[in-house]
Amino acid sequence: MIAFNPSYVHPLPVNHRFPMEKYDLLKHQLVHEGVAEIEDFFEPNLILTEHLSNVHDDKYLKRLKNLEISPREQRISGFIHTKQLIEREFLIMEGTRKATEIALNKGYGFNIAGGTHHSFYDKGEGFCLLNDQVIAAKWLLKNSDIKNILVIDLDVHQGNGTASLLKNEQNIFTFSMHGKGNYPIKKELSDLDVELEDGTKDEVYLYILKSKLEQILSKFKPQFIFYQSGVDILESDKLGRLSVSQNGCYQRDLYVYQIVKQLGVSVVTTMGGGYSPHIKDIVNAHCNTFKAAFDVLT
Repeated sequence: MIAFNPSYVHPLPVNHRFPMEKYDLLKHQLVHEGVAEIEDFFEPNLILTEHLSNVHDDKYLKRLKNLEISPREQRISGFIHTKQLIEREFLIMEGTRKATEIALNKGYGFNIAGGTHHSFYDKGEGFCLLNDQVIAAKWLLKNSDIKNILVIDLDVHQGNGTASLLKNEQNIFTFSMHGKGNYPIKKELSDLDVELEDGTKDEVYLYILKSKLEQILSKFKPQFIFYQSGVDILESDKLGRLSVSQNGCYQRDLYVYQIVKQLGVSVVTTMGGGYSPHIKDIVNAHCNTFKAAFDVLT
């Protein structure tokens, strides 16, 4: 049995524009390739309100639950809001929190969904209504002996919501490496932001990543890492605008997990974005993230 506990959230049928079917396909691909077994997956419950209130505005949470978000706000969030959609979001939040609890014991945990890094204190943006990594990180600080947390966000889009929510949090270091000219137009300030030019390829991407992580770790000593492993950095991605190959993306993941092992800390990985025209390219890249973790951490 593989000591591998990804959090799986069923893709509920909601109205949106990005391929949620990847979540279900990824689970089956992981099992098909022998990377994971059915027993390695769990389905989370709805997250407790107390965990959400530690990060998000209570009035906003109430409006979400009661479907009171205005049509304009819904357009900004990227979703048409339904009861089913909001429940799905609460499942995703608990998936990452539960994966964090698992990682404290196992050393690693995964959420096949998650990585909702565009969500702010009292509003949603960019297909993100609530911020799972911040919710889990705040839960971790409150319920464990962990004092220092590093967020490594390698989605092609800046983790603007995460940066905003954690700007005054001294115990959590936020690192976002993203496309300079990509969404969001208005960037927030992470503890370290690295902006990449359009067309950035493997060699440059990996060189910058390694040098910046070395810079961070020379000053900040994390006891726990949250890794946002978006595969929208791929050259095939229709929104990403970078030119990283499938192998380059795998080498990125491999390096992050080598850092995790070197530090002897626990890690939770969320999948983040992926918008290649062919779903197989997205699923293969996400699957490679799990393979990299398995190759290094087990």
